[in-house]
Amino acid sequence: MSDPVRAPSKSARYLFVLIAGLLIGAVATVMIMRAIQARQDHFPSSLMTVMSKQTQLLSDSQKQNRCSINDTSPRLQTLRSLANDLEQAFPSLRDDQRFQLSASRLRATLNDALAKPPADCASLAAVSQKIGSDCKACHQDFR
Repeated sequence: MSDPVRAPSKSARYLFVLIAGLLIGAVATVMIMRAIQARQDHFPSSLMTVMSKQTQLLSDSQKQNRCSINDTSPRLQTLRSLANDLEQAFPSLRDDQRFQLSASRLRATLNDALAKPPADCASLAAVSQKIGSDCKACHQDFR
C-alpha cells in the first residue's frame, strides 16, 4: 500500500508570504530612506563638522605643546575660509540679525588671530577659548 501524499500545510505558505513581505518591506524602506537622504542638503552639517574638526585640531596642538605659528596658522586660515560660507550654509538664517552678528563676530575673532597669530600655548588657549565662545553663542541661539 502506498502512503497518501500530504498536501503542504497552510501555515508553511503563510510563513513564506510573511517572510517575503518583511523582506520586500525592508528593501522598500531602505530605498525610500536613501531617496529622502539624497534630497537633503548636506552642506550645513558638513561645514559644521569640518569647523569642529579644525577647532579640535587646535586644541590637540595645544595639549601636545605644539603651539608655534607654523602649527596653528593653517588651522586658523582654514577656519577663516570656512567662516566665509556660514551664510550660504544656512540660507534660512541669512537675514537674521543675530546670525549675521554671530558670524561677523567669529570672522573678526579669526581675523584678529591671523593678524597676530598665537606664538605660544597661552595665547593659543586664549584664541581657542574666544573661538569656542563665538561658536557656542551662535549654537545657543540657533541650534
